[in-house]
Amino acid sequence: MKITTVIFDLDGTLLDTLDDLKDSMNYTLTISGHPCITREQTRSYVGNGIAKFLELALPEGRNDPDFNLCLEIFREHYSRNMENRTRPYRNITELLKMLKEKGYKTAIVSNKFDAAVKDLSRKYFDPYIDAAIGDSPDTKRKPAPDGVYRALRELGSSKEESVYVGDSDVDAYTAMNSGLMFIGVSWGFRDSGLLYSLGAKTVLDDPLELPGFLDKED
Repeated sequence: MKITTVIFDLDGTLLDTLDDLKDSMNYTLTISGHPCITREQTRSYVGNGIAKFLELALPEGRNDPDFNLCLEIFREHYSRNMENRTRPYRNITELLKMLKEKGYKTAIVSNKFDAAVKDLSRKYFDPYIDAAIGDSPDTKRKPAPDGVYRALRELGSSKEESVYVGDSDVDAYTAMNSGLMFIGVSWGFRDSGLLYSLGAKTVLDDPLELPGFLDKED
C-alpha cells in the first residue's frame, strides 16, 4: 500500500532539545540539593517522559521525598526555557516542506507533555505538521500505541499507509505496538545498531533521505 502518512517523534528526531532539557533538570537538581548531570547522561535518560527523566536524574529516584515537588519545578522551568537552545536538526525543515509538497500527511507523537509538544510544533514546524500529540491524562505514554492511534484518527489515515520515524528504543517499540513500519534516525539519542536490532526498516543518516526511501516503498 502507498505510504501517505509520516508520524515523527520530537526530541532527538525533529528537534535537538538536549541542552534545554539538561539545563532545566540541572536547575531542578541544584535547588533541591542534588548533583548536576552531564549532557551524555541527559542523552541516555530521556525518551520516556519527564517523570522517568527525573527518576533517573535523582540519586534516590522515585524514593526521593521531594520527587513530586521536583517534577513541578522541572515542568515550570522547562515551560519557560524550552526554546533557549533548542533547534531543528539540520535539513529537518527542508524535509517537512518536501513532504508537504508531495502531499504526505504528517504528525508528531511525543512523550513530552502535550502543551510543550503543541507549542514547539507551532513555533518550529508550522505549517508543515498536521497534528501534534504529547503526554496527557487521556493518552498513554509511548511505547503504548494510544498517541499514534489518536494521530491516525485526526489525520484520517490507516496504520497500513503510515510510518513512524524516531531515534530511540521507545520509538521502535511504539511503532511495533502500533503496527507501523519503523524508520530510525542516526542523529538522535540512540545509535544505529540498536535501532536496527529493534526492527528498523532503515536508519537515516540525513533527513533528506526519507522521501526517496518512501518512494521506493510505494
